[in-house]
Amino acid sequence: MGEQTSTQFPQEILAQWSGLGLDLPALFSAGHLGDRMSIRITEASPDRVVGVMPVEGNTQPYGLLHGGASAVLAETLGSVGAMLHGGPGKLAVGVDLNATHHRGIRSGNVTGVATPVHRGRSSATYEVVITDEDDKRVCTARLTCMLRPSGPGATTV
Repeated sequence: MGEQTSTQFPQEILAQWSGLGLDLPALFSAGHLGDRMSIRITEASPDRVVGVMPVEGNTQPYGLLHGGASAVLAETLGSVGAMLHGGPGKLAVGVDLNATHHRGIRSGNVTGVATPVHRGRSSATYEVVITDEDDKRVCTARLTCMLRPSGPGATTV
C-alpha cells in the first residue's frame, strides 16, 4: 500500500485521528483489492474523496473497463468518505451500492469523486462520479454505509 502515501488529508482530519497510532493513508486506502486494481486515493475528507484507477488490467473480455471495477472504485471512495465522516469511533460498512454505466472505455485512467448526499449518525450516503481523461462521465454510483460503533465494547452485527 505504499502508493497511498500521496493521499492528501485536511488538517482537521489529521488532528482528529492523531495520537491513535494509526497509519491514515493505509487505513483509508483501497486495501488489498484496490492494490490489485491499482487504485490510488489522492484526496480524502468527509466532503470529498478522489481516486484514480487505470483501465488497463481492469477490463472485461471485450477490452472495456469492467463494470465491477467501477463498482470497486465507487465503494472504495464512498467508504473512505463515510469512515472519515464517522470519525475514529465508527466503522463504515457498505449496505447498498448501485451503479449506472454510461459509456465504455478501453484505455487510460478513470477518476472517481465521491461527495456526500447524506451524513447522519448511523448512516452515510455518497454519490460517486467516475470520469475518463476527457472528463466524460463513465459511471455514476451511489453507496450507503451503515456507521457502526468501533473499538472496545462495541457490538458487531
